[in-house]
Amino acid sequence: MRSWIAIVALSVCGACTDERAKEMARNLTGGDPDRGRVQIHNYGCDTCHTIPGVMTATATVGPPLTQIGRRSYLAGRLENTPENMFEWIRHPRRVDEKTAMPDTGVTERDARDIVAYLYTLR
Repeated sequence: MRSWIAIVALSVCGACTDERAKEMARNLTGGDPDRGRVQIHNYGCDTCHTIPGVMTATATVGPPLTQIGRRSYLAGRLENTPENMFEWIRHPRRVDEKTAMPDTGVTERDARDIVAYLYTLR
């Protein structure tokens, strides 16, 4: 229930500053969004996705992650929760064996940070 309250708070935060959105994402995910933005590039997520705020992320292989923090579903079928996004990023083929998304060996800490960054994209 706590994560849903935070998700709702993030979604109505249109007028919030970037720092406020980052703080809310930290509280929701336990990750560091600034570090997550860097890790997106380090793990090669930018080679497949367009991701706002990541200058190298303009690819069109995978879906664009614009406003991923406010979407209802991940990968077209998973409820968009921090826990599901964390699992999807770490082990996409465990979630969906037919996905084209590779398992890139994202560590637990890096996944938390990446999820935190993605939850700032509202």
